[in-house]
Amino acid sequence: MKDDINTPNNEALEPDHESHGHGEEGSENTPVADTRISHLRGMYKSWFLDYASYVILERAVPHIHDGLKPVQRRILHAMRRMDDGRYNKVANIIGFTMQFHPHGDASIGDALVQLGQKNLLIDTQGNWGNVATGDGAAAARYIEARLTKFAHEVVFNPKTTHWKMSYDGRNKEPITLPVKFPLLLAQGVEGIAVGLASKILPHNFNELIDASIRHLEGKDFELFPDFPTGGMADVSRYNDGLRGGAVKIRARIVKEDSRTLNITDIPYGKNTSTLIETIIKANEKGKIKIKKIDDNTAEKVEILIHLPPGVSTDKTIDALYAFTDCEISISPNSCLIEDNTPKFLPVSQILKQNTDQTVHLLTRELEIRRDELLESWHFASLERIFIENKIYQKIEDCETMEAIIQTIDNGLKPFTANLRREVTRDDIIKLTEIKIKRISRFDAHKADEYISSLEEEMEQIAYNLENIVPYSINYFKHIKKTYGKNYPRQTELRSFESIEASKVVVKNEKLYINRNEGFMGTSLRRDEFVCDCSDIDDIIIFYKDGRYLITKVSDKAFIGKGVMHLAVFKKADKRTIYNAVYRDGKSGPVYVKRFAVTGITRDREYNITKGTKGSDVIYFSVNPNGEAEVLKVTLKPKARMRNVVFDYDMADLAIKGRSAIGNILTKHTVQKVSLRKKGGSTLGGRKIWFDKDVLRLNSDNRGDYLGEFHADDLILVITKDGQFYHTGFDLTNHYEDNILIIEKFKADKVWSVAYYDADQKFFYLKRFQLEPSTKPLSFIGENSKSYPVQVTTVDYPRLEVKFGGDDKNRDKMIVEVDEFIGVKSVKARGKRLTTYQVSKINELEPIITKPEPEEIEEPEEKTDEHKNDSDKDQMSLF
Repeated sequence: MKDDINTPNNEALEPDHESHGHGEEGSENTPVADTRISHLRGMYKSWFLDYASYVILERAVPHIHDGLKPVQRRILHAMRRMDDGRYNKVANIIGFTMQFHPHGDASIGDALVQLGQKNLLIDTQGNWGNVATGDGAAAARYIEARLTKFAHEVVFNPKTTHWKMSYDGRNKEPITLPVKFPLLLAQGVEGIAVGLASKILPHNFNELIDASIRHLEGKDFELFPDFPTGGMADVSRYNDGLRGGAVKIRARIVKEDSRTLNITDIPYGKNTSTLIETIIKANEKGKIKIKKIDDNTAEKVEILIHLPPGVSTDKTIDALYAFTDCEISISPNSCLIEDNTPKFLPVSQILKQNTDQTVHLLTRELEIRRDELLESWHFASLERIFIENKIYQKIEDCETMEAIIQTIDNGLKPFTANLRREVTRDDIIKLTEIKIKRISRFDAHKADEYISSLEEEMEQIAYNLENIVPYSINYFKHIKKTYGKNYPRQTELRSFESIEASKVVVKNEKLYINRNEGFMGTSLRRDEFVCDCSDIDDIIIFYKDGRYLITKVSDKAFIGKGVMHLAVFKKADKRTIYNAVYRDGKSGPVYVKRFAVTGITRDREYNITKGTKGSDVIYFSVNPNGEAEVLKVTLKPKARMRNVVFDYDMADLAIKGRSAIGNILTKHTVQKVSLRKKGGSTLGGRKIWFDKDVLRLNSDNRGDYLGEFHADDLILVITKDGQFYHTGFDLTNHYEDNILIIEKFKADKVWSVAYYDADQKFFYLKRFQLEPSTKPLSFIGENSKSYPVQVTTVDYPRLEVKFGGDDKNRDKMIVEVDEFIGVKSVKARGKRLTTYQVSKINELEPIITKPEPEEIEEPEEKTDEHKNDSDKDQMSLF
């Protein structure tokens, strides 16, 4: 290497003959600096660019035509050459692939295992590892592989493959494989090159085919990722796979019981070991509370998380998403090679180009087959002419090969008018190679049949070429019908609600205050206890002079003296109302105000008062549900003052913004303000909505309005499989996506249900009222094959029963439900509707209305948002 660098063509250093000094050059008193500027040349000038280009084009980034990196392409090419229908040892495949791939057996082995784990192109046998657990594959000498039927049908065709010489010039290898399928999007890819990276997420097999068909039909389509590890994904910011997009992926967490959670799917790119590590770290940091973790993963993922008593499963689920790898975000980067250049293309464009490439390949296959058939037809026709007209007898006297060829050519000329191309010398030579045995057994009828079959196939090919788009659509449909059943969607697409970490973190710290010295923090264990908190909470502090601020919780922080109130701050909390009485300045009037603090800038001081110097807060209370008390106000006695003591009801005061001045309570000097009587909430119940997209409750007017809830109110959930259960209205509740009805629970509501009883094999009808139950209970029996058909709460429901099967000619039956059966227990089976075969059960409009009560009270006016909370009819069809 030293000799190379010193050669003229690889000069690494070039001296700069300028000198830089502080005086005249050559001055005796001024030293001359011997600094030289050196320029890197040779390998540093061009070789790095060559290396970067090589890594991008030949190693890390896939090609748009076949969706493969070079090592993957060479593996598949080697397996195709080795293929004899049986499994081959992976070690043998690796060795054979090294004829084409110059980077060693380790890179080939890793790439082969990754291809095998995708379960699309390679049929594996043996221990190939586990993507879910992160376990590696067995040694290459112990595992075997062969190409799948799908790979044989879709990936290979030597006749349409473009070839190049291998790295050592001894073999040919494909430039790209003629893949007739959007393989790049089906498998996904991840690669890091020099200054460039590619991350294309995997997509669903059937959805890709459907999108290809829609593209050929000229229709729009959308594509979203589908991960082999399952789970749930929010693709609202997918951005068609381009840079700048993001996909949120969540593990699927199921509540086994009140103390056990079960993780059944994990996020893409994670395994059970790394996921459990993040859960343990979150537990050690106090973000969540768990008792123990059992990893029972085998063929399917099963991570059991056991919770200590008193820990909410719903809040723990949210905390797992907030503080562990149960929720991750992946940023796609759709980079690939096209025209020997790296490009960034959206997923939809990749699919369009893959589909167009498939049409091109199908066209080339048809054209090649047409040309082959044309050659077969041409020679079969020449053979028939040659034998039927006994031209072979005319060459018996010929002494040279040229004479034979000339004689056959002259003998064919009278019969070649209907041929589709001219007769060539090669054609005549092939005729001379026909054996006498074949001539003697020639059957003109069979020859005509064979020629006719070739003509029929050529006609069909010509038709397909003229209608190449319908032909391509049928090809995609064939692929889907043959292989699509093996690739159902694994990942559920859902919208995720953002989880605020401060709302779900476990209270892992205790907050203390030292009022005398003016310190607060979690390390002051000998001082006054304030409340439980977490290490990411914000703290709100109110001072006696009216100042207040929000600051971050810490081990120890100086906050000053005169602290009136200290607590954990809840952002956007509109229900915590602060009631305050303050004096403006030293001798100003006394004001009273009610306000909420929903959000302010951290560590910035605000003021309850007008900010006048000498202001003082006389009375202050914190009300978590907007309570309004009655105050006893005692004034300083003065001459001719009649009422020294009076009561003031805070409920008469409107809740305003935190910057509002308030109302004047009195202009006299106040001696004392004390609590006369505790009051109730002035905010009413809490209005709750249910968002079907994220399956969560909210108080932000998103989704279906459920009603106004007070402390003891419950939510009723009825599921599509015939179960019901009740929950509170905590916004952290989790609900599954099998909800049929969700509403505010009313104990006196009568439910009418028509259902199929799998035990009795008949349709039944029942009416019942529900009692509160936190555990799911079935109202159609315990047989899992039973199912509800109609669920309604109208007062006088009517059903129409249509018959089918052998009884389809029977007249439909009308059932007045309230006359057919009375209200009974939810556990009762009910009454059989009919013994005939039923095809459909519909609900009809009731003709009997509920009688009006004798004493009619004036109804309260209902706003639009409360209309869904009324006792109007509810109906659900299956």
